[in-house]
Amino acid sequence: MAHGHKSDEKIVYVGDSRVIKKTQEQRLIPRDYSAYPGKSEAFIPNFLLKEWMVGVVVLVGMLVLVMSDPAPLGYPADPKNTAFIPMPDWYFLFMYQLLKYPYTSGDYVVLGAVVVPGLLFGGLMLAPFLDTGKERRFYRRPIASSLMILSLIACTYLTYTSWDHYQFELKEKNIIPEHIKREEELHANKGAAAGGGAAKDTKKAPAIVAADDPGAEIYKKATCLSCHGAGLKGMPASGVPALLGVGDKHSQDEILNIVKNGKGNMGKQYQANIDKGLTDADITKLTEWLSKQKAQ
Repeated sequence: MAHGHKSDEKIVYVGDSRVIKKTQEQRLIPRDYSAYPGKSEAFIPNFLLKEWMVGVVVLVGMLVLVMSDPAPLGYPADPKNTAFIPMPDWYFLFMYQLLKYPYTSGDYVVLGAVVVPGLLFGGLMLAPFLDTGKERRFYRRPIASSLMILSLIACTYLTYTSWDHYQFELKEKNIIPEHIKREEELHANKGAAAGGGAAKDTKKAPAIVAADDPGAEIYKKATCLSCHGAGLKGMPASGVPALLGVGDKHSQDEILNIVKNGKGNMGKQYQANIDKGLTDADITKLTEWLSKQKAQ
């Protein structure tokens, strides 16, 4: 209703039937989201709360697994241990395997280490912005679905291939993984400690036999010295056996055969010793001396 015809006069509307007055109770009731196509609930807080609860359950499950099964630990790093096979965690195995191929290693290592992972993870981050369709059924999103399936197949194949090759290397080189070896030693030590009153083994380690033999001087020039050491004690922690007492296990001919053909993770050493200046007669004297190394 208006009074007068002045331009600055206040106008008041009374009883407009087009305006629906909401009560306080109606304002507090949330709107029914089922009226909107594709929406069934409010994202905040309803949907977000469900996601948080799922995340909490997963986190608690992971914490229980971590506490129940300690992480495997190997021996301290040893740069002299050439038998050690490095392996990343399982979720990086596909990248580890990728770096073994010719066009992602060597001169092309930047391609395998930076470019390819950058494209993959960059595409994953940009996916929500590139694929803005509202369709949720995967068979109606052929491009996105095909890329996803292809990525899963590639990651699965590379992971399996990497692990299979690792197992093959362990078997071929007769290597026991450090974390398994160390765990066995811990269990053995616990068992020994639990024995308490059991008598200790007083058996002494075998000493070097015929230290003044010509074979001993040849040994100092041979390739054996770099791994088995001057005291013939080897490096058990690294999988290199001691040569003390080797005569109890192998004859001279068997030792010579090992030098020529290798054994386990030890490669052929005959030609390497020839290259160092040893003769065939020197190697024969060396193996003869090693066969004398018996427990006394």
